[in-house]
Amino acid sequence: GAPTISIFLKPPGVIPPGGSTTICCVCQRSYGSFVLYKDSHQLHILEQSGSRAEFSISNATYKDEGTYTCHYLEGGTVLARSHELHVIMKELHLPGPNLSVLPGHEVIAGADVMFRCTSAHPSTSCYLYLEGQFRAELLSREQGGYSHSRVQKGDSGRYSCQCYTNNASSEWSAVSNTLDLVVR
Repeated sequence: GAPTISIFLKPPGVIPPGGSTTICCVCQRSYGSFVLYKDSHQLHILEQSGSRAEFSISNATYKDEGTYTCHYLEGGTVLARSHELHVIMKELHLPGPNLSVLPGHEVIAGADVMFRCTSAHPSTSCYLYLEGQFRAELLSREQGGYSHSRVQKGDSGRYSCQCYTNNASSEWSAVSNTLDLVVR
């Protein structure tokens, strides 16, 4: 079948001006080439190692904001396109929140896990990131945590969170500490 390609930011999150991040593209096949598009314009043919290719953004400016996609080509034919990755830049005015997980960093598959992202600022909403995953989970405010019932092996990995204020100015925090979850 046709290969699939994924695109994600490492480390994930909203980037401050002057900050840095890496756009990663991963495909199950590795003998073709990866091309990165930004806002539908071809940007770079990416250097790759094995089945992944990376594009580093350092000293980011607002010009780096935009919608990125990755195409995987073999013999000049596009075999796969990634979904869209939105790179967002904001001044990060608030300190990073603290991320914790209950019952602990190592759990057995099928267990229920609760991530808690604690921000010093009272009225914030927070996103939970899993490195390598495209989707961010919006943490529910009521419990101040995100309950993840019945975790599977695929939920293992490096988590972080980031918060923003629910007001007109929408101020963002730095990214939290990272936390490695192991599902056995």
